[in-house]
Amino acid sequence: MSTYPAPLRIGVFLLLLLLIWTPLVGLTNWLVHDANTASIVTLVLLYAEFIVLVRLWGRYVYDQPDLLKRYGLVRTRRNGINLLTGLAIGLTSLLLMFTVQGIFGWVIWLPPQPSLPRMILEGSLTGLGFGFAEELLFRGWLLDELQRDYSSKKAMWICAIVYALLHAPRSIAQVPALILLGLALVLAKRASRGRLGLSIGLHGGLVWGYYIVNVGQLIQYSNQVPDWLTGISGNPLASLTGIAALGTIALGMRFAASRSIALPEA
Repeated sequence: MSTYPAPLRIGVFLLLLLLIWTPLVGLTNWLVHDANTASIVTLVLLYAEFIVLVRLWGRYVYDQPDLLKRYGLVRTRRNGINLLTGLAIGLTSLLLMFTVQGIFGWVIWLPPQPSLPRMILEGSLTGLGFGFAEELLFRGWLLDELQRDYSSKKAMWICAIVYALLHAPRSIAQVPALILLGLALVLAKRASRGRLGLSIGLHGGLVWGYYIVNVGQLIQYSNQVPDWLTGISGNPLASLTGIAALGTIALGMRFAASRSIALPEA
């Protein structure tokens, strides 16, 4: 199977994942009556199954028993520093974007609620959870499968486009910003020489910042400018501002990646 073309290998892997997961979803929905709890449980089961299947996939398809390390999921001090750096960049970038909008009067900052500290903690856990799961899936497994058959540049673009399309089923307006985010996350991995820490942190920091602002109800749109400038239906990804912010991050990661390639590992 290792000699099969990438689309076929990816399809087989996803089919196996789905065949194993579907009965677990049915069992969970039967045992757990709360819809939100059932949704969380099924997602946790999906990623637990994904990690187990990746290990089996590596052993029996590629004769590489620890594909997670190949994906960049390594327990090293440097990867931990990358993770914290990414969190700082993602969180700061998101808050800075809304701060600039506030300066121009496009959004109005509201007084923080008493529950803000709890929102900050919840946002950090949510961000790290989403960052870990999605980076392992997209910038880990999917990117690796693509790079086995295609050039690094082609694999990066395919990975970014697939990521964007899967995350914007209801709004095509989000796609440009999501493609830029997908490119930035691949470049973040390259900037850290294949480690996933920076990508996980960057992704998690962006989710964390948006969680604080959105769930914490810290802003209100002033409606002084068109939605396409600040966010169609209140979604900052579907806006020129969001595209500019993620484009800046992508350019920064591209520069960091070029420096990482040019300079030897310290």
